[in-house]
Amino acid sequence: MSDELINIFNSLVANATPLVIAGIGETITERVGVVNLSLDGSIILAAMVAFVVGLATGSVIAGVLAAMLVGALVALIIAVADIELKQDQVAIGFVLTLLCADLAQFLGQEYTRTPGVQFPFVRVPILHDIPAVGEILFNHQAPAYLSYILIFATWYILFYTRAGLSLRAVGERPTAAFARGTNVNRTRYLYVLIGGALVGLAGAAYSLGIKPGWSTPPAMRGDGWIALAIVIFGGWHPIRVAFGAYLFAGLRALASAIQRSDIPIPLVLLNGLPWLLMIVTLLLVSSGAVERLLRALPRPVQRWTRNILRSDPPAALGTRFE
Repeated sequence: MSDELINIFNSLVANATPLVIAGIGETITERVGVVNLSLDGSIILAAMVAFVVGLATGSVIAGVLAAMLVGALVALIIAVADIELKQDQVAIGFVLTLLCADLAQFLGQEYTRTPGVQFPFVRVPILHDIPAVGEILFNHQAPAYLSYILIFATWYILFYTRAGLSLRAVGERPTAAFARGTNVNRTRYLYVLIGGALVGLAGAAYSLGIKPGWSTPPAMRGDGWIALAIVIFGGWHPIRVAFGAYLFAGLRALASAIQRSDIPIPLVLLNGLPWLLMIVTLLLVSSGAVERLLRALPRPVQRWTRNILRSDPPAALGTRFE
């Protein structure tokens, strides 16, 4: 594999990392029955706070913790508004995403284009020496390695542990979960906070990592909406959500590569290609086309592919439990 191709794939993995982390965080939140529509604003505000705190303290860790706290607090507002105040999750989340984005730009205007701290690059011993694969996967900043762990840890916890079973039960049939002794609202608070903290971590991965610094307008603007779409694209399954994040980053990389070449494709079409894929995916999921495709397959193939292609949202998603 040529060095240029290795560099392209290496950049793809790096650029997908915040989307993977935010997507996993939102997957956990929605699996427990809560919609956090504030992702875009939450990521932007967390990115700004991470950069400013990191700059003030000279510590990347302090910046990361501050960003995770911001993400968790924004998510907590949605949980409290839904559970305690009986307000609509979607409306509150939409207002918060606008508020957080504007607040970040207002508070961060003094720090625009100011150099600050960054995650160091870490080469994983032994694994980095694997031909091609080692350079692509194991020559990154810390958030990339954390995203690898998150993908498989979340998958294992969701589907192979009692805690994951309880989480999914609350998102699917909260009444049945309550009857079995699960405190539904407390469980929702817990996992909404965890999901929000991961969204905040995604913001830190931008401003302290792949897009270091702070600028107005924010460089990561719009990626929160993409993360939301990727969760639906991935059928609320951690591994498929990660695949969607890498696919979207790959389409962005492809658009950039074509733009640098002599291929006569309009720039607007290239920039819109990843978004077009997300729109088509959302239309297919919402129209039930995936389920109709599954029913059309032979029964043995249908059983094998159902868990791979299934895209049903959690049954109690967006509903309030009383």
